[in-house]
Amino acid sequence: MKRRTLKRLRPGHQPRHHHHVYVVLLKPAVGRIRKVRAENPKRDSKQPCVYVGMTGLTPADRFANHKAGIKAASVVKRYGLRLLPALYEHLNPMPFEAAAQMERDLAEDLRRAGYTVTGGH
Repeated sequence: MKRRTLKRLRPGHQPRHHHHVYVVLLKPAVGRIRKVRAENPKRDSKQPCVYVGMTGLTPADRFANHKAGIKAASVVKRYGLRLLPALYEHLNPMPFEAAAQMERDLAEDLRRAGYTVTGGH
């Protein structure tokens, strides 16, 4: 019997454009965290608190991982409510480099709009 290698067992080649940016709605209590307030000096209390991230998974799978504690951002695990696809759906999917830049740009755009933003490294 011929030995099967890991390479042969893997599914076909993944597409180059499989990274996503995503936005998670957080509980308003996040706005009371000192570090979050310091990162958002011009925040509008009428706008929601959000977390901006990037993933090679689907945003729904990544959010489920956050809530389950798998490579989770503590703020999402503790305060995450749901995804906000209206803010990111039109951007996805994209290559890794574009997603990394888009994560930073999206976080900054939301900050300028008055959102209280965490993540977006």
